Amino acid sequence: MKTISIRDLRLRWPAAEAALATERELIVTRDGKPVAKLVRLEEKPRTRKRFKPEEHKLKMQKVWGKTRLSLVQDLVITERQKE
Repeated sequence: MKTISIRDLRLRWPAAEAALATERELIVTRDGKPVAKLVRLEEKPRTRKRFKPEEHKLKMQKVWGKTRLSLVQDLVITERQKE
């Protein structure tokens, strides 16, 4: 575990960031006493699948059949008929 002072952290952030890339954690010290711990965060890969409207439409048609569910569509149709 590597230590770094608060002053070095403020003045030499690129070096601290580079050290954090190789070390798992850095201990931050003030007057030689540890006051904080910096830990490297590892980004998790996205596990959520992207929304695909075509697949969603097919699933909705399978569940609901030909039933129209959109109230907005009904409102738009009535508004257009008024014009």
